[in-house]
Amino acid sequence: MNKVLIIGAGRSATALIHYMLEQADVHNWQVRVADSRPEQAEQKIKDYRRGAAVRLDATDAQARYEAVAWADVVISLLPPSLHMLVAGDCLALGKHLLTASYVPAELSAMDATVREKNLIFMGELGLDPGLDHMSAMERIHHIRQGGGRLTAFRSYTGGLVAPESDDNPWHYKFSWNPRNVVLAGRGTAQYIKDGKYKFIPYHRLFAQYERVPIQDMGTWEVYANRDSLRYRKLYGLDDIPELIRGTIRHTGYCDAWNALIKIGYTIADFPIPASAPMTYAELTEALLGNVPFDGSVEEKTARLLGETPGSDVMRKLRWLGLFSDERIDVRHASPARILEDLLLQKWALKPHDKDMVIMQHEFEYVAGTGEKKQLTSTLVMKGEDHVHTAMAKLVGLPLGITAKLVLTGRLTTTGVHIPVFPEVYEPVLAELAEMGIAFKDQEQAV
Repeated sequence: MNKVLIIGAGRSATALIHYMLEQADVHNWQVRVADSRPEQAEQKIKDYRRGAAVRLDATDAQARYEAVAWADVVISLLPPSLHMLVAGDCLALGKHLLTASYVPAELSAMDATVREKNLIFMGELGLDPGLDHMSAMERIHHIRQGGGRLTAFRSYTGGLVAPESDDNPWHYKFSWNPRNVVLAGRGTAQYIKDGKYKFIPYHRLFAQYERVPIQDMGTWEVYANRDSLRYRKLYGLDDIPELIRGTIRHTGYCDAWNALIKIGYTIADFPIPASAPMTYAELTEALLGNVPFDGSVEEKTARLLGETPGSDVMRKLRWLGLFSDERIDVRHASPARILEDLLLQKWALKPHDKDMVIMQHEFEYVAGTGEKKQLTSTLVMKGEDHVHTAMAKLVGLPLGITAKLVLTGRLTTTGVHIPVFPEVYEPVLAELAEMGIAFKDQEQAV
């Protein structure tokens, strides 16, 4: 095998593309990078001799089929909704498939057929999900091998802005898909604590966050991810009384985002008629509805939210420009789409800005000796600039290393999987450690 097709050359693809092209020189591979905007792919491969950029509209069935037919291994960085189209082509043509996205039920249902064709379909190979699985399972297996019994597992991840590039009151900038940030937390968060199931609907999610100390980094806010319960089985922790996965944000973020939810700026299922050329103040007032308050739009908003005009939440909303006379530039758009467009301007990484990724796992367990212990395992990594981000590296490198394992025949377990077994996580974590990407562990008795 020596042909790799990477579909998608966007924000998180840079490190993956560069890694695969560097490895192509070593292993005599050919790498094609396909994107609907081929100039974006060309920009990422221009310094490498074994890469080629091709135009591909992933919704064009014939063009997609022909692109997949060329490859031995396909790496899809498309939006999750399009992965099944690529998976169907890979299955029909006998190609291995790797993605960074969550494995949907439809893909899992293909497992028997994928095995019959001696293929490897593996998802959740990015940062979260991806590196979180690998680093957690390595430590879970280590604890079990020592006779330990897990009693609690907490896992938190955040794509953030590095302190030296933090220059706005939200203490946040985009390093990954902006739409996913705007729509984060949709649905109901599910986890288990003290042996009891917990379900938090979206409209309360950002009001019920936890404050979590991160090793050497102070205290941060964490809100629960959508479905932590599925990982009890995937991690072999069916009987564990506490398991929660969450997203890390800077102190003050959750209360302010909760305000956007209350106003209605995260609603994605209806368009605003003539949203352009409305002003942001006009839209904000429209979203407030028929409130029984007098005063300016800002004063009405503060009263609706139960905030004082000078509060930290109101300062963040004011900085975004929600009470301004600036005109909206997107037509017939939902509030969430309008908010996304605004945040793309306000939260953009500047050319020399650095992002930062924090991932922390907390394992509570009873050791073989009967002693109760807690192991805290933390990764903090900063990017180099707005292109060579920590997010791009930590999404792309696990994918790239896994692709190398498939191409070189070191990964042979067929079927539909996520990377929770040693054949994947041991070589991936070992190579990342050689690059200086490693977790810091701290263990103590509790």
